[in-house]
Amino acid sequence: MELSAAQKRKLKRFVEELDQYKGRHTELVSVYIPQGYDMNKIINHLLDEQGTATNIKSKQTQKNVIASLERMIQHLRLFKKTPQNGLAVFAGNVAEREGQLDVQVWSIEPPIPLNFRIYRCDKDFVLDPLKKMLESDDLFGLVVLDKREANIALLKGKRIIPLAKTTSNVPGKTRAGGQSAPRFQRLREGATKDFFKKIAEYVKESFQDRDLNGMIIGGPGHTKNEFVDGNFIPEALKNKIIAVKDLSYTGEYGLQELLDKSEDVLAEEQVSKEKKLMKGFFETLAKEPGKVAYGRDEVFQLLERGAVEKLLLSDELDDETIEEFEKKAEEFSSEVEVVSTETNEGVQLTNLGKVAAFLRYSIDADQL
Repeated sequence: MELSAAQKRKLKRFVEELDQYKGRHTELVSVYIPQGYDMNKIINHLLDEQGTATNIKSKQTQKNVIASLERMIQHLRLFKKTPQNGLAVFAGNVAEREGQLDVQVWSIEPPIPLNFRIYRCDKDFVLDPLKKMLESDDLFGLVVLDKREANIALLKGKRIIPLAKTTSNVPGKTRAGGQSAPRFQRLREGATKDFFKKIAEYVKESFQDRDLNGMIIGGPGHTKNEFVDGNFIPEALKNKIIAVKDLSYTGEYGLQELLDKSEDVLAEEQVSKEKKLMKGFFETLAKEPGKVAYGRDEVFQLLERGAVEKLLLSDELDDETIEEFEKKAEEFSSEVEVVSTETNEGVQLTNLGKVAAFLRYSIDADQL
């Protein structure tokens, strides 16, 4: 499910706020309530946990946990029923000084329905389920190889989805008795070439029908470079390679290492995407000014007329304004892109009134 820009912003702010709190002991309470679950059952469970908490040896931790559970129970009693998508609730003592009591409670209905239940006391709030909802829907292809094996996978957000694995018949570096060195070398080169062709076929089958944002290839030694530099991968896929990384491992460990070593590239890709988008806007503004528009009032009028193909919103806009524009864009199937101010182009959008648009057809200024 694709989250709207406003949903992402709201959830991101919520997660960032809670992420800053750290408990001195296992005293921060996190509860996830799935959609359709009986709220009374959750409240009764928390009442039971209050009784169990009296067995905690540390009196201060015991006091904090019981107080947090009490605040959470009071908060949950305000709900007549579980919200449509479920509920994530958090409570804890966030006083700066040890020994003081400042118990706060937070809750949010997630933008994606919850289908699991969690109760946990820990030093940190359990936020991973919410963080996963914020992961990008961009797709990247991952290929990890050496002369023994190759693994092919998709990367969606931070999740690696294995697609294929293959092994080679390339002989080791030690030749059998009676073989001349040149002949053995030719055998190795031939087997390596056959293995590269095999990997390329897997890459083609795995990626050619997918809308990849890019492809990253990695592996130990020079094998990965031989594969990339050779004419094994179809040109259309080869053009999608955004990085080649040196790794220590192959297999599942290699895929994870490739992800870890590619975070800088993936972050740059998002910035690059925004830069290309805004560059296209300014080029159109210079060449065909009637095909674009900017300014909050002007663009909103064009949205209402169904003239907007793609709407560009600065992330400096408040949530209410973004929601208003998104709702109107949805009526006319207009695409929406939220642009950060991390680039000069993003700053320029802010200077244009924080709102701009590509139009479906050319409009003269006097038509507005």
